[in-house]
Amino acid sequence: MRRDVFQAIADPNRRAILGLLAKQRLTLNGVANSFHISRPAVSRHVKILAECGLLYISQQGRERYCEVRLDKLREVSDWVEQYRQLWEQRFDRLDDILEEMKKEK
Repeated sequence: MRRDVFQAIADPNRRAILGLLAKQRLTLNGVANSFHISRPAVSRHVKILAECGLLYISQQGRERYCEVRLDKLREVSDWVEQYRQLWEQRFDRLDDILEEMKKEK
């Protein structure tokens, strides 16, 4: 199954994992210890994040370390930006209408 960034950030646990790893590099156990969900659940979330390119997992000795790769979130930012611009245009038009209404009074 091909996963994308939008699927990755759809889950609050995955967003929390990204937030945690944005601050520091952690082992898989370190990530799991930060959440009140099972270790297999954390592993599944980490796997999805890695499949989407948001995490990089490196092996160092017996430990596997997770590092965040936030550049992939640019895809989400670009998508949101188009709607931000649309809403700004609508609010600008509303401001113009309200200003005209004030002048009419």
